[in-house]
Amino acid sequence: MDIVSSLYGRYGENVEKVLEHYLSIDVDPSFRDAVLYQVRTGGKRIRPLITLLVADALGDHLRALPAAAIVELIHNYSLIYDDIIDRSDLRRGKPTVRKLFGDYAAMLVGIWYREAIEEAILDTPNPLVFMREVAKTIKSIDEGERLDILFERAGREDPYFVGARPPTVTWDDYLRLIRLKTASLFSASAKFGALSTTEDQHIISEVARFGESLGIAFQITDDVLDVFGDVTRFGKEVGKDIKEHKIGNAVVLLALEELDVADRRTLLGILSKDRVDDADVRTAVDLISGTKARERAVGEARRYMEAALTSLRVLPDAERRRELEELATFVVFREY
Repeated sequence: MDIVSSLYGRYGENVEKVLEHYLSIDVDPSFRDAVLYQVRTGGKRIRPLITLLVADALGDHLRALPAAAIVELIHNYSLIYDDIIDRSDLRRGKPTVRKLFGDYAAMLVGIWYREAIEEAILDTPNPLVFMREVAKTIKSIDEGERLDILFERAGREDPYFVGARPPTVTWDDYLRLIRLKTASLFSASAKFGALSTTEDQHIISEVARFGESLGIAFQITDDVLDVFGDVTRFGKEVGKDIKEHKIGNAVVLLALEELDVADRRTLLGILSKDRVDDADVRTAVDLISGTKARERAVGEARRYMEAALTSLRVLPDAERRRELEELATFVVFREY
């Protein structure tokens, strides 16, 4: 049994109950299935598991259940809109909310998730502090999504994105993107566990740093899996970032650094096509495979994982700290 399954066995029932509780408040019976569909499609629940495990390491995970609901609701809220923006039909091996119910219904479901988050904030130990942290986190994710779209090479007709697209994207640009879009919520997940159980600012700061480093490692690994993963285990379409014209993918960006002029032009040409088909994806993957981009990306993910582990030294509970270390290792070496 992997660490995620083990932790889910301990905390999962409470996580599912608290998610459905906040989503069900005041929902019309005819709308309830659509509202609950996103969280019922599954997912690893890594973010709420981090929240509860940090809180457990500091004495009481039950106090952090509203916070655990918040981070998972933010995550799923962002996925609903991410799938609308990217016109995605598949997530977690199942139809997306927009595919099953339509874009307009998906937008309404997303709004419901945002307000369910507000309901959960009211049950945290310090609602004002959590409200500010939630606002900051959602704004970070939104800004990260903006950058992600800006870093695409084609496929958007919106005047803002077409006119603002940068001519080049650097590794530092990429790190800024994933800090905002992915790592900010990982950081909040750990921080919320601490905020639910302690007022020690040093501990709160260190576990937030743990979450940010882990989130960066998670996204780099996700980018590797997007290009090289097994769709039956990954749960998402492999090569999706290539079809979506994204340079903001670790292995794509690192490959572009290594390719010679002709191959670089070919890969950029694929990413700049109005429509990228399966043959284009295979060509792109072949070009990327001829570089050391995959190995370099994995190395970067490991480096951030090590940074995350260093921040965990602040936690007093050795057993829970060991489980967080194991979870961080899983994030980098996972296959799904």
